[in-house]
Amino acid sequence: MRHDGLRLAAPAKVNLFLGVMTQQDSRGYHYVDSVMVALALSDEVCIEQANDFAVHMDSCLDVPVEKSNVWKAARSLASAYGIEPQVHISVRQHIPLQAGLGGSSSDAGTTLRGLCQLWNINLKDPKVTQVARCIGADVSFFLDPRPSFLTGAGDVLKETFPYAPSAPIVLVKPLSGISTAEAYAGFDQDPVPTQRIDALLCAMRSGDLSQVVAHMSNNLGIVACRLLPAISEVHSWLVRQPGVLGAMVSGSGSCVFGICKTAKSAQQVAQAAAERGWWSYATQITHVSKRQVC
Repeated sequence: MRHDGLRLAAPAKVNLFLGVMTQQDSRGYHYVDSVMVALALSDEVCIEQANDFAVHMDSCLDVPVEKSNVWKAARSLASAYGIEPQVHISVRQHIPLQAGLGGSSSDAGTTLRGLCQLWNINLKDPKVTQVARCIGADVSFFLDPRPSFLTGAGDVLKETFPYAPSAPIVLVKPLSGISTAEAYAGFDQDPVPTQRIDALLCAMRSGDLSQVVAHMSNNLGIVACRLLPAISEVHSWLVRQPGVLGAMVSGSGSCVFGICKTAKSAQQVAQAAAERGWWSYATQITHVSKRQVC
């Protein structure tokens, strides 16, 4: 890559709390309370100055690349600031799709971070946040993916947690997936009440891992399990594994994450899950907000 290019890590996320409400905003997004943390598992976004505009993604998408969140992020940011987007963006994807791990949103948010750096735009400018919110509900989290409490549609930052625990995480996903749209449609048909978030917020503020595990909640995950029983199978298996302190569906699924006692425990559980034919990965919660890998 030329010297005028950037290579950025686009981290996966898990929701330690997701409380979906029946009310929706003007965009049709449900109001939610969400606590998200970034993981060491990441995609890689490369941005290089060029004479034209192009986006390349190394895995198959359900939509043309011109409708991808990365394309929308670059075009929308350029339009907001009157810039001609003369860049080539390529994404090397490691985060599985339809998993509830935020891969597409992270790629978009990381693209915005990189372009702000390249184009000398203040990342904290409200216009950047507005661009992110127009692309998708989780995208604004990835502008600065510290452990955070978000409201609105999961796109309004309320609080960050400097003392949130950095814990080993194992991710386990059935081979089949579920889309966010499917999960929310299932929720609308038969809503699941949300739990109170107060105790989880107190645990995040103090960095008390045992209390974080005790108060994790995701009412959309219950819907995902109902729509795709394979998720329930993964969850039931994961909570019984040695070294797993607690487990929950992330986001709309289909990935289930387990918080583990040690990194070795996470690795052992990941290996056991792979032997059962599931996708799995051992990783950890990370607090790094702006991860540039070269």
